[in-house]
Amino acid sequence: MSTDQELFEGTIDENELLVPLDDYLTSGVHIGTTVATKQMEPFIYRVRNDGLYVLDIKKTDERIRQAAKMLALYDPEDVVVVSQRQYGTVPSSKFARLCGFKAIPGRFVPGTFTNPQSKYFTEPSIVFINDPKSDKQALDEARRMNIPVIALCDSDNTTAYVDLAIPANNKGRRALARVYLLLSRQVLRERNELGENEPLGLELDDFAFKLLRN
Repeated sequence: MSTDQELFEGTIDENELLVPLDDYLTSGVHIGTTVATKQMEPFIYRVRNDGLYVLDIKKTDERIRQAAKMLALYDPEDVVVVSQRQYGTVPSSKFARLCGFKAIPGRFVPGTFTNPQSKYFTEPSIVFINDPKSDKQALDEARRMNIPVIALCDSDNTTAYVDLAIPANNKGRRALARVYLLLSRQVLRERNELGENEPLGLELDDFAFKLLRN
């Protein structure tokens, strides 16, 4: 049993999770940073010996379910998914494509939500962002336009102007792949486009940003 599995041993009923606990742990979804903000304290499970904060997987799982229910209420074309962080561009785009959302991977052009004269202008009803820090421009514009925001929030994030925070490692390549895979599956299930126990038919590597090999 891994050290991280031992951290959660006896505290989580795996039957209540969307996937086995080990799927979350081997992807590093629970690994936070060495900093924890006041807003993220409710989502912190404990601190590891190496100083890294560990996010509460049960709360991550619950928030993924809540986010999926929330997103399923909107017309797909009115949902925008934003990720400036490199490792988030591929999984967030895959998530958007599967669910019929609009993806804005990479640079977020200022005025996209606020300037009707911009060729990039779009009017979402809800925005999903990968990281309140790296996607600050999108978060600020959503706030100004009173657009609700769902965000992946690591231990070092603040949750100001985030309507629904999903505690998760929003920097790791495999962690992001895991979260967006689960979000895709859950949104489709909430819409009844995928059966309750029907697999998505895609694997973690299908969502992961591909590393260049020499």
